[in-house]
Amino acid sequence: MSEQQPVAEHPERAGDHETTHAAPRPTPVAWILLLPIRFYRKAISPFLPPMCRFYPSCSAYAAESLTKHGAARGSYLAVRRLLRCGPWTEPGRDPVPETFSLRRQTPGISTEE
Repeated sequence: MSEQQPVAEHPERAGDHETTHAAPRPTPVAWILLLPIRFYRKAISPFLPPMCRFYPSCSAYAAESLTKHGAARGSYLAVRRLLRCGPWTEPGRDPVPETFSLRRQTPGISTEE
């Protein structure tokens, strides 16, 4: 007599539970704060020439920071980014940080000493 082994429905997904992440959803207050950003991106931005100094653009950064970090922390990050947008800062890639910090963390540079 042979014993039957249970067959997984999706063998390619076996042991895959830790790597599956749903996209973050904004909190209700962050969702309300996203409305003017969405309006700007749909109704105003298409009529302006591209002139952002950073990648992603400031509106994309604000939307991502509100979605990822919530209303208070995301607003802080978005305002901090807008204050950096000027001729006194070097342009370039400036992604939303994975973890929130009051101090700016430059990609690839540690703030720990």
